[in-house]
This record gives sequence, structure tokens and C-alpha cells, in this order.
Amino acid sequence: MAYKIDADTCISCGACAAECPVSAISEGDAAYIIDADTCVECGACEGACPVGAPAAE
Repeated sequence: MAYKIDADTCISCGACAAECPVSAISEGDAAYIIDADTCVECGACEGACPVGAPAAE
């Protein structure tokens, strides 16, 4: 099950993208987004986010 970023919580700081080992996270229009096909479900993004926006789907 891939991770997903809650757009309402995301503050677009980029901390999650910097920690992603497979570059599955990119900046979207309103918030960062995770490519579910690339995500390896490691949880690095969840631990790096200061507001808890990423979570397992």
C-alpha cells in the first residue's frame, strides 16, 4: 500500500521529497504528491514531514 500526502495538511516544505530514496515525491500545484507506482512504502516521508501529511493509504 503506497503512501499518500494529505493536501490539506501539506505545507509544501519539501522535507518528504528530500528523504524519499526512490524520488517518488514531486511538487504538485497545491501540495507535494507521491507517485504510487514508484513508492516503495519505506515510510521515510512520514518520518521527515513536520506536519504529518504523508500516510499509508
